[in-house]
Amino acid sequence: MADIRRLPNPVAEVWDWQLHGACRGESTSLFFHPDGERGPARARRQAAAKAVCGRCPVLESCLKHALSVREPYGVWGGMSEEERTRLIAAEPAPIAAGV
Repeated sequence: MADIRRLPNPVAEVWDWQLHGACRGESTSLFFHPDGERGPARARRQAAAKAVCGRCPVLESCLKHALSVREPYGVWGGMSEEERTRLIAAEPAPIAAGV
């Protein structure tokens, strides 16, 4: 389950980018895998979802959102959950103040 503490406040301006997503009107099953989906079927579905992302005017905002809230599921901003996990894992750890 996503950690909702990272989600932005419910202010329209913060979420407005979603109104312009190329994914609006598409089936969520294109972006979120069914239980047990693996291998070529998953790769095909993700490629189709990423094709939608490739023509999206808010791709950058979508990816920024997914990374900032550490969205655990689905294709967001042209990246799969596995790709986002690897990208987040590769980020250097923040240095604590006063250390």
